[in-house]
Amino acid sequence: MKSRIAITHIGLCTPLGNSPEEVLPRLINGDISAMQWRDNLLFDAPTLVGCVDDKRLIEIADHLSLFACRNNRLLNTAAQQLAPAIEQAKQRFGADRIGVVLGTSTSGISKGEAAIKYQLEHGYFPPSYHYSQQELGSTSDYLKQLFELSGPCYTVSTACSSSAKVFASAQRLLNANMCDMVIVGGVDSLCQLTVNGFAALESVSKGHCNPFSLHRDGINIGEGAALFTLERGQSDVMLAGIGESADAHHISAPHPQGLGAIAAMQQALAEANITAEQIDYLNLHGTATPKNDAMESRAVAAVFSHSLPACSSTKPLTGHTLGAAGAIEAAFCYLLLSPLNHDKRLPPHIWDGQQDANDPNIALVSANNNTGLNQLNFIMSNSFAFGGSNASLIFCRKDA
Repeated sequence: MKSRIAITHIGLCTPLGNSPEEVLPRLINGDISAMQWRDNLLFDAPTLVGCVDDKRLIEIADHLSLFACRNNRLLNTAAQQLAPAIEQAKQRFGADRIGVVLGTSTSGISKGEAAIKYQLEHGYFPPSYHYSQQELGSTSDYLKQLFELSGPCYTVSTACSSSAKVFASAQRLLNANMCDMVIVGGVDSLCQLTVNGFAALESVSKGHCNPFSLHRDGINIGEGAALFTLERGQSDVMLAGIGESADAHHISAPHPQGLGAIAAMQQALAEANITAEQIDYLNLHGTATPKNDAMESRAVAAVFSHSLPACSSTKPLTGHTLGAAGAIEAAFCYLLLSPLNHDKRLPPHIWDGQQDANDPNIALVSANNNTGLNQLNFIMSNSFAFGGSNASLIFCRKDA
């Protein structure tokens, strides 16, 4: 069993808000008000997406203007919440002992979209545009320069499991004694490329996404950022176990029986040295696409058998934040386990309540039945990506 890792600080920039005190109540009350109709993303129709309020984003400093794009502004807004802790860690450990591992799938592509439109209209690219703004590595490089760090620094981009897998990367850096602290997380921003790409796959919902319903018809896309500092030691909330797998069944479709998902969940349980019965809540990947939900319900039923934990998908509240989903949903798990959630309430599963009879029935949290658990010690969070890249994370209270 690998040692548990302490989650010592958190930074947020999500459709549900930018602080634990703001996000947690909206999460456990099933607040869907962050979902907004936009008519400037799909080419031929409006679409419902999870949005972060532009007015609440922190601008990039002038000396880091090479990184100036909306994606990095989302990241910056979360990062500034970690700044005091990072400065203290630099004094304690040294800048070379702090690593950065982030997940993303879009990076600053929206900046490139705007630049191409400008170039077509004016014959040249806008002076503020640099190709590096849309590179995947721009995110982690930005944090490295923002905090003036010199430790390991890289980006993971495995589609929708990207910012779940960064926890495994950080765990390896800490256990190998290459770092004393690792900043992990993920960020993604809304852009036309992604939304129209999913629309071309017929995977975008015509309305509000409806996970695990007989009537589900696809995802709503969202955006946001979440960051954490991980260290060896103890904290209120711990990273207890990680499972990773790659079933490589298909470029975009999951394995129909969820073999890769099952392997990831079982590996996470084994690493945490607990049984399936000890999981109190499961944050589902729950995209509301026909194939994901069919696969995930089968995988969950296989792993948990007769001990189904309370579970829900939080994507109806935020949209599917793609490369940032693993980190944002990890942040939700952190908040649920934190002292702030003193009533041990859970996020309700927002759907039409129409069970798909073709899929196993799992224990979805109803809006009328999330008043709190007797205990909330272990939480699992699933992230499943194109190409069969799967990750499951387990978080726990320090005394669990």
